[in-house]
Amino acid sequence: MESWDLFREMENLRREVDRAFSHIGMGRFLSPTFFPGLGTRDFPRINLKEDENCFYVEALVPGKDPQDLDLNIMQGALTISGERKESEAGKRTWHRQERGAGKFLRTIELPKTVNTEQVDAEYRNGILTVTLSKAEEAKPKKIAVKTH
Repeated sequence: MESWDLFREMENLRREVDRAFSHIGMGRFLSPTFFPGLGTRDFPRINLKEDENCFYVEALVPGKDPQDLDLNIMQGALTISGERKESEAGKRTWHRQERGAGKFLRTIELPKTVNTEQVDAEYRNGILTVTLSKAEEAKPKKIAVKTH
């Protein structure tokens, strides 16, 4: 059984509040265009899926050197961090800047406990795939029914 985690609960509440207000037209005003620091929490974009034995996190990190990515797993959460460098092509005036730059950190809460000794990460074509083996207690158990 997982223990209650205050920080996890606070993050869940923040996400619910963000979702609630995203539908009333404020999303555009809270976008990175107006507040650059706010848009970084959704980078990299991820998919999280599972099968019977593993969780699979696929993160979009195009143009990143895999050596510049930091991955950590702690207390049921995977953290992906790094830095997106801004291209310095001389003195130019920005007219639109949708691809943010700077440090990023994304924490993905995993639905169940994982075996931290069996984690694999692979980077191919701008996609980081992290395979996390489920802990034995998180795997489904087949229960045999006895007849008398």
